Amino acid sequence: MPIDIVVDAMGSDKAPEPEVRGAVLACKHLDVRVHLVGPEDRIRPLLRHALRGQHLPIYVVPASEWISMDDKAAQAVRSKRDSSMRVGLKMVREGRAAGFFTAGNTGAAMATAKMVLGMLGGVERPALASILPTVTGQPSILLDVGANVDCDPDNLVQFAVMGNLYAQNVLRIARPRVGLLSIGEEDSKGNALTRDTLPLLRALPGIHFLGNVEGRDLYNGNCDVIVCDGFVGNVALKTSEGIAKLVSVSLRESLKSTVTSQVGALLSRKAFNEFKKRLDYSEYGGVPLLGVRGVCIVGHGSSNERAIMNGIRVTAEFAQAEVNGSIEAALKTPAPLV
Repeated sequence: MPIDIVVDAMGSDKAPEPEVRGAVLACKHLDVRVHLVGPEDRIRPLLRHALRGQHLPIYVVPASEWISMDDKAAQAVRSKRDSSMRVGLKMVREGRAAGFFTAGNTGAAMATAKMVLGMLGGVERPALASILPTVTGQPSILLDVGANVDCDPDNLVQFAVMGNLYAQNVLRIARPRVGLLSIGEEDSKGNALTRDTLPLLRALPGIHFLGNVEGRDLYNGNCDVIVCDGFVGNVALKTSEGIAKLVSVSLRESLKSTVTSQVGALLSRKAFNEFKKRLDYSEYGGVPLLGVRGVCIVGHGSSNERAIMNGIRVTAEFAQAEVNGSIEAALKTPAPLV
């Protein structure tokens, strides 16, 4: 049976065209019904053109406002009561859709999700969990990557639990290896936050905790879930995106520099395309906002139609895996003794 997914049609940098085309791709290749939220006068003409007479389960849900990348998140969430984010997340809260996807303002998505959906029991702050490629082919998870700039040890413990369950239920890793991102593997390395968090994670039941891990462990396949505060995680993620772009462009230019290398480029085109695919954020679709009482996936602002389709796919997979129930059960505070 198709699963209902809500898409913020006004989220991406070039909205609503990528969202509309991505919805069409998703309904062609996935068992989903897509609800595009935004101004009807902008969405419907694009949808008619993209459908080209096809009958696909795509619906337009009116919203008169939207939150741009330039808007200040807190102010926009309060003032734009009919924003595409708010209308879409209300559909999830009311059970009319299984999940929500946006390629829009990350801060606004987090603030709106917290306000509209609320937090899971036992979770103080939500975390954005990014999927990273590794040399083994099995992706790793880095969290938080920007939802919380300042964290305390309890926040990182909650991130570890949520990341561990996401790896089990969505990535299908039977016993995820969890590490704490630091500047050295020794217990004495790191700052006050990592040193205070380390013993708490070691004492956490049901977690295969490796101890401190370093930046290289994001991509070498030695760790499945890497935990850090949002400041460190966001810097690591944006640096990684920049390096991936540098490597991809430099390799392409090198392959075209001489006649001999051009012949080699033709012969290695398939391998080069596979390499680009492994580094391409559009293949991963979006990152889950873990800890809110519902499914909210946030994509890249420059998402194209393929990234939007994969964002819808990830949203559906998260909803079907029922991760939130597992998180709430794991973080449930024991009842006090009477």
